[in-house]
Amino acid sequence: MDSGVVSEDGGVAVTLDDRPSGDVPPNVSSIPLSDPNVRPGGDPSVGGLVKDATTHLSTLFRAEVALAKAELTAEAKKAAVGSGLILVALTVLLYASLFFFWFLGELLDEWLPRWAAFGIVFLILLVLAIITGFIGYRVFKRITGPSKTIASVQRVPEVLPTSGHDGVHPGADLSKPSGSHKVLKG
Repeated sequence: MDSGVVSEDGGVAVTLDDRPSGDVPPNVSSIPLSDPNVRPGGDPSVGGLVKDATTHLSTLFRAEVALAKAELTAEAKKAAVGSGLILVALTVLLYASLFFFWFLGELLDEWLPRWAAFGIVFLILLVLAIITGFIGYRVFKRITGPSKTIASVQRVPEVLPTSGHDGVHPGADLSKPSGSHKVLKG
């Protein structure tokens, strides 16, 4: 793997295209390892430094987003394949359970009348369905909304600085007067 390429100014620039992964898009620009904005005296200008810092930060952020996107895409494909295989296994298990309960009915038929044997199997399945349905209902009943997110969003006006000549935050709800906000009448 090549460690870098020579940029126009003669410095070495490491590109993100040199990585072995084919999932990362090749259009991410490079980050030069030498400063192209150095004046003849050797000191870079402040404007050049700020420009370089924002450019490098933007490039780094885009590269990180591209890498995360590539990794998540690969992991999502694995999860989809795994979910499909589990769904197939559960379907086969469902069909196999039919034969198991038929076997159970036939086994009980050895000691009980046929109608009673299959009636017992039916009652076992009915009780099992009621119990699992009740447990599922209780699990769903315990689900709450995103309380931390709601509380965080409600604190946003407190954190943001006020603006305007009267000290009212631009996103404040002016229909309800509160102690910290002035109500505009007009």
